[in-house]
Amino acid sequence: MYSPDNLPHCISDDYPWTASPLIVSAPMAKVAMPKLAVAVSKAGGLGFIAAGYHSDHLEDLLEEAEDLLQEGEADAPAGSETGSSKFLPVGVGFITWSASLEAALPSFSRYCPAAVWLFAPPTGFQDLIPWATKIREATAYRTNIWVQIGSVKDATEVVEAIDPDVMVVQGLDAGGHSLAKGASIISLVPEIDDKLRDLRPYPRRRAHVLAAGGISDHRGVAASIALGAQGCVLGTRFLASPESMVAHGYQKAILDSSDGGISTVRTKIYDKVRDIHGWPEGYNGRGLINKTFIDHLRGLSEVKNRELYREELNRGDGGYGSNGRLTTYAGTGVGLIKEVIPAGDIVKSLREGARKILYGQNQSKL
Repeated sequence: MYSPDNLPHCISDDYPWTASPLIVSAPMAKVAMPKLAVAVSKAGGLGFIAAGYHSDHLEDLLEEAEDLLQEGEADAPAGSETGSSKFLPVGVGFITWSASLEAALPSFSRYCPAAVWLFAPPTGFQDLIPWATKIREATAYRTNIWVQIGSVKDATEVVEAIDPDVMVVQGLDAGGHSLAKGASIISLVPEIDDKLRDLRPYPRRRAHVLAAGGISDHRGVAASIALGAQGCVLGTRFLASPESMVAHGYQKAILDSSDGGISTVRTKIYDKVRDIHGWPEGYNGRGLINKTFIDHLRGLSEVKNRELYREELNRGDGGYGSNGRLTTYAGTGVGLIKEVIPAGDIVKSLREGARKILYGQNQSKL
């Protein structure tokens, strides 16, 4: 019988408002804003705000999150205050090859997020040393450091570089950006879990492992826990929530899609047509196949493809879908998503469904 009590140190100990298994909303650039992050945390998960490619307006985003946390339910997770620093039960995610650490640090002096998610260092995980060091100093170690990885080699290197609190182990099925080559979570999560046990033998505290990539329902959550993860990160599923900052056409394309292993593709063309350059070698993004990708395969020049993409922006919602050209990042689990529902309901249904699979019907003490 699986039980969170069997774990030497449960991740919920670090985030006391959360329930097991932990459900996390990914810091999707331009999509995951305070409204989504707060809704997830209020439901007993951990929501992330996307600082994304830069750190501009970070303090405004954290202030908005604080205001939202003070609204609504009396038992919602509340921030705390120590001296001049406030603690917020949400996280912030950074694309580190482009974001500015120095620009972000003043915000951490005033607002202390529960976690900071670091992703895609420009030359290697050594680049994250100043990030981890300065964030820990600025928040007196109250903010946990999360790092997204996609291989066993990544896991070893990041432990040696910064010894993070959490590793988000993202498999190849994930939507959006990740390593272009890799394994699915079914082999990646247990192999990395084994490696961490070797690197940090009990009783030394080691990084928690969260699974990400292709998870869209409670069955995926339960499977991830069985593989050795303490929780799951979902991106594509939260796109189909009213709190996500995506166009209606984007959401409709998600709901209309099926057979995600066939209807999505990993490629760099969706960045190129949007003039996004600078991703480190070895990264690309998974999105729904549309005319932009098909024309790219047929040999259409990058310049012409970009021109057509810009024209497509004028179509608004009509520019999404298989007959459109606008980028629609999504993971292979997209075919399991059938409706738009509130983010808090997504968290609760995932958690409760996974508990029934893992622990049976008697969940009263979990």
